[in-house]
Amino acid sequence: MKVTHVNTLLDGGAARAVERLHDGLLQLGCTSLVYTLAEGRAEYGNVFRFRASRSLLSRIKGRMRGNEIERAFAAYRGGRPEGLELFSDDRSVYCHDVVQQMPPCDVVNLHWISGFIDYTTFFSAVRKPVVWTMHDMHAFTGGCHYNLQCERFREACGACPQLGSSQADDLSHGVWKRKRDALSSAAPGMLHVVATSQWMRRQVEESSLFADVPVSLIPLGLDTESFSPRDGQGMRSALGIPDNVQVILFAADSVTNRRKGFDELVQALNSLNGKDKVFLLTIGGGTPVLDGGIRHLHVGHLKNDRIMSAIYSAADIFVIPSLQEAFGQTALEAMACGTPVVGFDAGGIPDMVRPGVTGLLAPAGDVVALRECIERVLREPGERRFMAMQCRQVVENEFGLRLQAERYLDLYKSMLSG
Repeated sequence: MKVTHVNTLLDGGAARAVERLHDGLLQLGCTSLVYTLAEGRAEYGNVFRFRASRSLLSRIKGRMRGNEIERAFAAYRGGRPEGLELFSDDRSVYCHDVVQQMPPCDVVNLHWISGFIDYTTFFSAVRKPVVWTMHDMHAFTGGCHYNLQCERFREACGACPQLGSSQADDLSHGVWKRKRDALSSAAPGMLHVVATSQWMRRQVEESSLFADVPVSLIPLGLDTESFSPRDGQGMRSALGIPDNVQVILFAADSVTNRRKGFDELVQALNSLNGKDKVFLLTIGGGTPVLDGGIRHLHVGHLKNDRIMSAIYSAADIFVIPSLQEAFGQTALEAMACGTPVVGFDAGGIPDMVRPGVTGLLAPAGDVVALRECIERVLREPGERRFMAMQCRQVVENEFGLRLQAERYLDLYKSMLSG
């Protein structure tokens, strides 16, 4: 079986998930290939890069489409509230060229496709099974990637708070309408959505765009050999972390992304009992801003799984204070390394973080409860050791890479046979 995974980028959370699934399918003997817009060197094989056509006609069409998209967004740039994430159109400047260059396959697995796939041309042209893995909410909204409590995606979007709009027929409604029309042109029975968490499955099922599309729950997986308990004390020494502290770890692609909850973590730590015995270690892009006297080391972006697993192993606890999260791969990575997790009861986090077993959960956004959860895990070494063992066991039993790949392969086969 030949599977083509379509993902705009080669870095970021979705890209890491694609790479892992791709590797898992290859290990099962499936012919798997990643089709991407991204430039640069890939860290793995079987990557096919899209090349924009240099023909005069294609360049003219692309420029016209780009201008059209830019004009649509221009009206909202000054009115968007600060601190929001990406807001993406359904259109792409590459139009039909993307489909024409797509490698031959039996099944297309879409992932994070913003800025690459043009919904209208893709779904009208592709006549083979399409599996679409939800790495955020963009596929079924009018442009936002996370709804931040807005429920308009259940109807037809419009009056979008992330655009600062009060108009029903705004850009978000236009995007929603084009997505509706594009999805209606898909070959009957040839589209299947995969949610990576129970929370994401609920969002998909409650959306108006995917109301009639079948959805399966397949959690993300990882290589439990690459992510496993390692010499945490050695990593502490290498990083210059004192011996007499308890290490709290936070990791995100961008530590300044408001949704990732770093501000909430800092507030919780500033009121922590015994904070002079705590050391905060952070991983990711951006420059974290702290006050309150917490000792801290930021190591920036890391891509090596073994180094990452050693850092996870060096931590007493991992904290994932995301306010919304499709899944939460960093929590899974920490658990695979035997590190208990404290987080908010938000998004896909509760699928992995089981209170009293693999960690503790606080109500989303509740800084006081988050602080209390952190304090409890830090002050109870016996419970922390129990959680560490359970973390590793849960990952091995439920989130292994082979299990994830087998579930996808079964889905691909069922669509081809149906």
